[in-house]
Amino acid sequence: MDIKAQSLYSELQSLARQASLDSSQAQPLVTNPSSQNFGDMLKQALDNVNELQFDSRNKQVAFEMGDKSLSLVDVMVAKEKSGIAFEATVQVRNKVMEAYKQIMNMPV
Repeated sequence: MDIKAQSLYSELQSLARQASLDSSQAQPLVTNPSSQNFGDMLKQALDNVNELQFDSRNKQVAFEMGDKSLSLVDVMVAKEKSGIAFEATVQVRNKVMEAYKQIMNMPV
């Protein structure tokens, strides 16, 4: 289930504003463009982590097959880069889930 908290919150605020105004002063619903930008940024970051992991795996396989253009140092640096990127992604996911749980436990 994909819930976009920011867009849901902004939509609820717009509905509350509309309810407080009379029908002649009602404003149309406006979505928050920053939530779309955050989604794009998050997708780009995940694609970057995925690319680092594929690069690391390809270098590892090429080195194991005897590619003389790669050194063990190149393979280990690529492996560490992908590992650090993955760990950072996991930490961001944990913080997002923690924030989501706090928001869901807020009284309305």
